[in-house]
Amino acid sequence: MNPTNNLQPQDRVTFARDCEVTQIPSGAKITIGRNVEGLVTQTLGGYVTLQITAQSMLVQVANRDLDALLKNGQPVAVASAPASPTNSGPAQEADVWGVLKTCYDPEIPLNIVDLGLVYDVRLTPLPSNRSRVDVKMTLTAVGCGMGPVIAMQARDKLLQLPGVEEANVQIVWDPPWNQGMISEEGKKRLGLW
Repeated sequence: MNPTNNLQPQDRVTFARDCEVTQIPSGAKITIGRNVEGLVTQTLGGYVTLQITAQSMLVQVANRDLDALLKNGQPVAVASAPASPTNSGPAQEADVWGVLKTCYDPEIPLNIVDLGLVYDVRLTPLPSNRSRVDVKMTLTAVGCGMGPVIAMQARDKLLQLPGVEEANVQIVWDPPWNQGMISEEGKKRLGLW
């Protein structure tokens, strides 16, 4: 079960404990204290983006820390150990693209694939019969501090895929991103046509 299903945009939550979050758009790690309130703005990709009311800032709560959030006094999630991959064979390219479609910019409600940020995916067989995955991606803006955070989230999700032993996500700037790179589905979802 995805704990973010319990949350919707505009829901109010409270931190039940001190929690490390990622500040948006700087990408800086900060700690939000117990009893601080926030307003949910996005719940995509297993992460929650919150507007922290008292400090007028946006933050992202990682999926591993969703147990720190209370909605109506009840925990949003229960802490659990991450699932480990069970497939000992090589990764499948379709699975790699599928997992990249679960990665989102915390300010844009569209996955990084449909947003046109993923330029290249390469799978390399390893002696272990598993795969190394190399991804080249870009960002919508050069100065975006969330770039390393988004790349890390993509890498972490790739490493959870069956058959993936190593993963590297590199941010590149050539060619420069533009709205024409957004998929047709993405344009529909963003209301760009």
